[in-house]
Amino acid sequence: MKRSKSLKLFLMGATALTLVACDEPQDVAVFENTEQCARQDGFDQNACETSFKAAQAEHIRVAPKYTSTADCEVDFGAKQCEVAPQRTSSGGGVFMPMMMGYMMGSVLSGGSRGGARMTSQPLYRSADDPKSFRTGDNQKISGKTGIRKVASNVARAPSTKTSTIRRGGFGATATRTTRRFRSYGG
Repeated sequence: MKRSKSLKLFLMGATALTLVACDEPQDVAVFENTEQCARQDGFDQNACETSFKAAQAEHIRVAPKYTSTADCEVDFGAKQCEVAPQRTSSGGGVFMPMMMGYMMGSVLSGGSRGGARMTSQPLYRSADDPKSFRTGDNQKISGKTGIRKVASNVARAPSTKTSTIRRGGFGATATRTTRRFRSYGG
């Protein structure tokens, strides 16, 4: 009996240690555009453009979606939203925030910028904190561009779960479905 209790405690401790070790900070590069990226030491224009295009493709997939421009602008600010290529099930328009930057991170930790395959994701600026960047999963990143360390969960690609965010109607509060998405200020 004592032995199995000790084994359980050991396994729980080992699991916690493993989880902490997996969340080591990772180097990423944050840019508003490809020109900023190309001016950074260790990056060439071609790699910057490739990463930007990959972030744009992810933007369509992971950006928060809204049923109206007004709802989107509550969270992201006036004139900071665009029409998404998706449609609602009833055929109506869908809106999403504009991409305000992108983050590049190495797929393999410790990889060099020159030879490592990079993963990219879009970044947004919310109305309630316009100086910081946010990922599609609403992870906050400093608004400064360049190379920095972020937690590994921030460097990961955003969740593929999406939903359209619908607000309003007769004083109702915002409703959000299964998306891992916290309020941007609305």
